[in-house]
Amino acid sequence: MNNLADLVFIFGAKYLYLLVIVIAFAWFLIQPKPRKKEILIIAGICLPLVFVISKIVGYLYYNPRPFVVGHFKPLIYHSADNGFPSHHELLVSAIAAMIFIFSRRIGLVLWILALLVGFSRVYAGVHHLIDIAGSILISIGSVTLVYFFRKSRGRFCFIYKKQNRPLDSKEK
Repeated sequence: MNNLADLVFIFGAKYLYLLVIVIAFAWFLIQPKPRKKEILIIAGICLPLVFVISKIVGYLYYNPRPFVVGHFKPLIYHSADNGFPSHHELLVSAIAAMIFIFSRRIGLVLWILALLVGFSRVYAGVHHLIDIAGSILISIGSVTLVYFFRKSRGRFCFIYKKQNRPLDSKEK
């Protein structure tokens, strides 16, 4: 049983994030064109923001990986660098948070997969729980910040059509 669990969590730690990306991309493809534009705008701001914040936080807080501290061999190979935050978890939780804005059902599925990615990385011995929690908080905080900024301004003020009108001024 332990070998089967190891195989499942190895898959989760190494490859499950790809399923999140595929589901998100497939969902994106079936969206109407105006919604696709909004999704691309939010993703174009959120993903770099999450990356920048994670780099800053990673420089401020160093957390050696569990296999370095515990002197054991992890289930998957990983370099012995800073484990905080988890980049796999940052990506999947940012995607889940962004899609949750538009579709709670698909967003919830992606959040479940994101939590499985995080748990798998902890089980595999390449991250501590704080690395996963920190990644989730960075992603949620960044997406929430962008979402509420967008909502409070109506739309992003720097996106205009040729007539210098906000993109969806007809909707108001």
